[in-house]
Order: sequence, then structure tokens, then C-alpha cells
Amino acid sequence: MIRNRLLATAALLSAFTTPALAQEQKVYINPFIGYQYFDDNRNLSETDTYGVGLEYRFLPRWAVEGVWNRGDADRKHAPGSSDFQDYRLDGLYYFADPDENLNPYVATGAGHTDFDSLGGGIAGETRLNLGGGLRYNLTDVVSLRGDIREYYSLDEESFDTLASVGMSFGFGFDSKEEPAPRDSDNDGVADTADRCPGTPPGATVDASGCEPDADSDGVVDSQDQCPNTPAGARVDSRGCELDSDNDGVVDRMDQCPNTTAGAEVDEKGCEGVMEEVQTFTLKVQFPTNSAVIDDRYDDDLRQVANFLEEHPETVVEVGGHSDNTGKASYNESLSQRRAEAVADRLVKTLGVDPERVSARGYGESDPVASNDTAAGRAENRRVEAKIQIER
Repeated sequence: MIRNRLLATAALLSAFTTPALAQEQKVYINPFIGYQYFDDNRNLSETDTYGVGLEYRFLPRWAVEGVWNRGDADRKHAPGSSDFQDYRLDGLYYFADPDENLNPYVATGAGHTDFDSLGGGIAGETRLNLGGGLRYNLTDVVSLRGDIREYYSLDEESFDTLASVGMSFGFGFDSKEEPAPRDSDNDGVADTADRCPGTPPGATVDASGCEPDADSDGVVDSQDQCPNTPAGARVDSRGCELDSDNDGVVDRMDQCPNTTAGAEVDEKGCEGVMEEVQTFTLKVQFPTNSAVIDDRYDDDLRQVANFLEEHPETVVEVGGHSDNTGKASYNESLSQRRAEAVADRLVKTLGVDPERVSARGYGESDPVASNDTAAGRAENRRVEAKIQIER
């Protein structure tokens, strides 16, 4: 009956520890040999024993173990000997984790022991035990184990001692949790999904593991000294637009590349600095996606022509501007065509000298109002005539 109780207790402990399977576990088979010391009132001599334990380490520092051992002790004051068998269930607490070489532990438990009686029958008794030991890991599988226990018999009120040494053979159950994916540069994006390995420590990255580049110029934001460059613009390593002749006008807007080093240039990158003396904002409305102009705007254009006639030393630049709706490259092209249409009418209809008229499309690059509102976008869709004089 006592054996049945022990088995039931073992089953209960096993059920109780099942939720711990998310962590690494280990099962040991522990064969051992020992030396048993008996209380003087037992009339039994010290003797060697042998046995085996089955240990389940359900948490890194906690284990349960079922143990069987037996021996044959000579009687002290009478001829003959007494066989005995011991069955016990113990709980163990380790002071180190399974992967450390030295694993000291303490243990306590209870069990049932059968002794051959002097009358030839079998006498059974319940014994409690308390003790500890040391496990030394030779490999992940094989370890050495030393153990000492003090027993107390509830039936005989006697104390017995068992010292044992043995080997253990461990079998590990790996964690059910998937190992964390490798992230070599510690940017929070696994190597398998990281399109930009080796990002600097602490850098902000997107879902692909790359540093953000808000203006898509090929220079990441953390190194971009000229954010918000226009789409498609050629930039240097700092993220700034190229200025090949170092005249202060970027290549994209430089109409006179390769100017002489140190020469003063106008906003178009051309030598001969122009001073603006008058600007006319022309209320020219073009049909959508159109650069066609008719005579409805000739009165406004005539003001420009009259000013040029009164000031023969001046020239005019007709500038077309747009809002930021659509692609920047298309807006620049459309604004150029519209500026050319207005300039062409000044020349062909109003008789202005073509040498004094130029046209330029600025696209969305020079807004005068916010593009976040409809009213602001309307203000930005404009044509300006800038009257200039060369200094």
C-alpha cells in the first residue's frame, strides 16, 4: 500500500510540474553504490549497498527523484544476515544551473524500507530522509555524483546513515520556445530580413533594417546635411545638390555651367550679376495641363512691355511657378512651357526685343504660400515677370 502511495505522489508531482516545460529540463538515470550505517538498536552491521535513481529536473534548480536501493547486512549479535530494500521519493534543490560544472544540492524525502526479520518474515517501515550532495558535470550527458543521507524511521525511532557515490546519465529536453532570430547589428531587425546589415549602433531603422532617407536622395537622414532635396536631384555624400563649378548655383538650376572660378554670377549661374528692379505678377490662368495663352492677358503683359520701353537698360525674365501637386519633374516642365508661352507673346505680339526676354520654369521649387491648403496652392500657381538691370 505504501508503494502505491509513493507512486501516486510521484504522479502528482509530475502533473504539478508539467507547466514548467517551457524551460529547459533534464532527466537523469543515477546508478550508485553506497555504504549503509545502521542505528545500534537494529543489531545490523554496516554494509555496502547498490541502487539506482530516476531524477527529473523540471526547473533549472528543482528536481524530484525516485530511488531504489538494496543491501545485505550481517547481524551483529546473532548468526545470519538481513536483506533490505528501500524505496523513496525525494525533492532536490540545486544551488547552480545545469550547465555549470559544480552542482551542489540539498534533498529531503520519504520512503518505505523492507527488512528481513529475525523470524524469517519481512518487516516494513516508513523512513524520512534529509541530506545533500554534489553533482560534477563531466559532459552534457555524463556527471559524477556524491550523496549523504540521514534516515529517521517512524516505526523504529532509529537513525540510519547512507553515503553513496555514482554516475549520472542526463537526457535534456530542449525548450519549446523558438530561439530568437539572429540580429548581428542589434538594430531590431533579424538578419534574414535585414537589407542593410552593419548599421551603426543606436541608428533608427525601418522594417527592412535600413536607416530612413526621407528625400530619397541616397543619403540617410542621419548624415543628410541638405534634407528635402528635389526628387531626382544629383547630390554629394552630404546629401546636398551638386555645384560642379562652385559658383553657388546648383547644377540643376545652373544655366551657365563651368563659369570662371571666383566670378560673380546671377541666380541662373551666369556671369554678369542682375539686380531686380521690378516684379509683375501676371494673373494668367492656363487650362489644366496646358501652356496655351490668348489675348485676354495682353493688358497685363503690356504693362511689362511699357516698363521695358521706358527703361531700355533692363531685361525681363518670365518665371513660371506651380504647386506641389503631381511629380516635381512634370511640374517643372509644365511651368517652363507656360513661361515660354508668355515670353513668346511679349515678343511676337507686343514687340519686345527677344534679346531682352528670357523664360524659366521653376516648378514647385519657389512657393510663396503653403501647399497644404487649396488657397495656398492657388497662389503658388503663378507667372512672374522680373525686370532686372545688370550691375
